Amino acid sequence: METSEVELPRVLQQLWGLEGPARPGPKPTFHISEIGAAAVRLADAGGLGAVSMSKVAAALGFTTMSLYRYVEAKDDLYVVMLDEAFGAAAPVDESLDWRGRITAWAEHFRQSLARHPWVLQVPVFEAPLSPRQLDWMEAALRAFENTPLTPNDQLSSMMLVNIYVRGTAQLTTNLRMDDGADRLYGQRLAMLATPDRYPTIAAGLADLDIEYADDFTDGLDVVLDGIQQLIERRKG
Repeated sequence: METSEVELPRVLQQLWGLEGPARPGPKPTFHISEIGAAAVRLADAGGLGAVSMSKVAAALGFTTMSLYRYVEAKDDLYVVMLDEAFGAAAPVDESLDWRGRITAWAEHFRQSLARHPWVLQVPVFEAPLSPRQLDWMEAALRAFENTPLTPNDQLSSMMLVNIYVRGTAQLTTNLRMDDGADRLYGQRLAMLATPDRYPTIAAGLADLDIEYADDFTDGLDVVLDGIQQLIERRKG
């Protein structure tokens, strides 16, 4: 099938500024991005559960039925919200090597998730196709330019870093602790992880880092070390 024959969902047509079939009724009052911004404000204030078609419509002075002229279902609204929440991808710094580039990308991604933690609750049923999410994908893949990685290698490496960032963000969000809770966890772990049952935990407990958020850079280094090994194999 020719690319020009592929049909895009209407929500993507709007995000990309492509002309879709004309619809009956009045001309659109809002740009699709304004709907996304209103939904993001609701989610930032009250979590993903605070977002509904009726609440977004009310925030914009719409009726709920009129909102359906722009987004036909809740999943379409999520597409618009994600595109709005992620914002522009950071420009690729040409002065950095591949490792510096993907590290900067991962940090930027992590910061975006910290600003909008509800993103981690949005169901993911298909790969991203919205403009800003493809901008992010392009920036990540460009990190591996001038390496011997194949296109499949690059995509797999990008996905590995993506999954790592999302996973640590999810863990940090769910297990955020203050200093008192950290100490209490360490004390309880020491009580339960006895040398006879959990010798490895017990042996390393004195040096165990309970601060999940602070482990981000160390864990990312381990992930990137694996990608470095793949690069070395491809060189060979």
